[in-house]
Amino acid sequence: MSRNRVLWLSPDDPPEAFPDISGALHEPDGLLAAGGDLSMERLLHAYRNGIFPWFDDGQPILWWSPDPRCVLCPSEFHTSSRFRRSIGTSRATITINQSFGEVIRACAGPRRSEQGTWITAEMINAYEALHADGWAHSIEVRDNGSLSGGLYGIAIGKMFFGESMFSQQSNASKLALLCLCEILHADGFGMIDCQVVSRHLTTLGASAIPRAKFAAHLQSACATPSRFDNWPDAAIQVCNLVPK
Repeated sequence: MSRNRVLWLSPDDPPEAFPDISGALHEPDGLLAAGGDLSMERLLHAYRNGIFPWFDDGQPILWWSPDPRCVLCPSEFHTSSRFRRSIGTSRATITINQSFGEVIRACAGPRRSEQGTWITAEMINAYEALHADGWAHSIEVRDNGSLSGGLYGIAIGKMFFGESMFSQQSNASKLALLCLCEILHADGFGMIDCQVVSRHLTTLGASAIPRAKFAAHLQSACATPSRFDNWPDAAIQVCNLVPK
């Protein structure tokens, strides 16, 4: 039976206290629960079950599971001919997990198309704890040593849950996402969670799938909820990422 209100969680509730995602609201799309906390245990349980936090300063913690779900298959990342040419001439380098705090704070910075940020200080603290414990990861794009773009997210088993990305130079976040796709595809990841559909993501190859199909994929991808640590040790030259 469908619900017509969200479940309010207490910080004392166990991580598995979330209701089934099939009961999420249709309006606003995917709102499932509110409250609780951003403990590592609750966050990891949420992601494994198709749920993520998204809220503004001054709001309670809000938990979401929209339908449909936006996903990107690493093997289907789209590169335009113009983007491929820019990769071939770029002198930028990409590093992994070298500046997580810098990346998440850059993602939290003001953007021309948005007011405020949903990456609150509470969120930053929670995801830095996940990074310190080996669950959250960052991809950094550097030009002449300066951070020009990047992304961060969580890897559980064979599933990567993308959280946010930023660019301070043209194509920098695309380069980070291309690099992520190359690494994950080589290691057998079949899907990246992009959460909510956007025009920008669809131009890069993302698509919308039913929430039930997404949840079914999580059952296998996160069946062994292990940390992913098969990241390159050395900096990657962007020019070496030109798609074949």
